[in-house]
Amino acid sequence: MIKMDKGTVIRTIVLAVALINQFLVGFGLYEIPGTEQDQTAVISGVFTFVATGIAWFKNNYVTAKGKKQKEVLRKEGLTKSK
Repeated sequence: MIKMDKGTVIRTIVLAVALINQFLVGFGLYEIPGTEQDQTAVISGVFTFVATGIAWFKNNYVTAKGKKQKEVLRKEGLTKSK
């Protein structure tokens, strides 16, 4: 069984909820109470954009520190090298 850290699990769940929410809003199956349909679409879109950005950024080596970490992992044979 693959053990994931708590942060990865939380980011994955939030991303899944955001994508499901976006799907429902896109097909008119969900509306946030107290908002109009256009507002619901905007709120849902922003939520999905933010969740996707955070999930992508945290799970990839995009910072200088992350690139150094990836290089150490590669040198130690702990990651696939391309």
